[in-house]
This record gives sequence, C-alpha cells and structure tokens, in this order.
Amino acid sequence: MLHHGECVAVFPEGVRGMNKLYRDRYQLQRFGLGFMRLALETHTPIVPVAIVGSEEQQPSFANFGGLAKLLGMPAFPITLGFPWLGPLGLLPMPVKYRIYFGEPISFQGDADEEDAAIQSRVDVVRNEITAMLERGVANRSGIFR
Repeated sequence: MLHHGECVAVFPEGVRGMNKLYRDRYQLQRFGLGFMRLALETHTPIVPVAIVGSEEQQPSFANFGGLAKLLGMPAFPITLGFPWLGPLGLLPMPVKYRIYFGEPISFQGDADEEDAAIQSRVDVVRNEITAMLERGVANRSGIFR
C-alpha cells in the first residue's frame, strides 16, 4: 500500500496499549520497532496521531490475564459495567474523542540497522505523540464534551 501512495495506520504500542488500566491512561507503553523499519524501507514519512477520549470510553480497573489467556483473548478487563451488567456492560461510555495530527516526520537510514539505532528514531515519534496527548488532555474541558 505504501508503494502505491496509500496511507497506513499503525498502533506501535500493539496490544500493550489496549490492555492498560484506567490509572495508566495516556501513559504510552513501549513502542515496537516494526513501524519505523517499514517507514525507513519505503521512505515514508510518519504522521504522529494522538487520540484523546478513547482511554475513558471503557475504563478498566483490573485485567485477569490468566483467564484471558485461557480464553485466547489479549485481555479480560474488569470495567465499571463488565461483567456486572452482562452484555450491557460492554457498551462504551459516551465520551468525546479528539484526534490530533502532528506534522509529518521523515527519517533517513537503513531498515536493517541495529535495534538501538531504530529505537532512537522510534523515541522521536513516541515523544511527539506524548506531547500531543499531554496538550490534548490539558486543553479539554471534560471527557463528555
């Protein structure tokens, strides 16, 4: 897709970002290196994106990792409504999403470089997204508006 000028969305935190507890909201987890290797290989700029609101739509207070593994799921979160309200507890809270797009960042180098060299570039993207999240959270007037 990138070779044909298409846009590709990646979530560098992977499942780690999805399994966070409410107390850890907006704290980015470790980023993988694959998205940066792909960007270097295809000479594609990275547009950092920060999403504010998603961390409150279904706040998780516990995660039963063992049960999740047994069921073949990445997580088994305990939320305000689930499992207490059954399927009704899976409905998300009506939060307002805010999506922030940063300036494209271009990187030079070889996709086959050592992990440490790739990590330094990944840290640039992670730091930019962290700053965007901090500004977005600080500037909102509440999670529902």
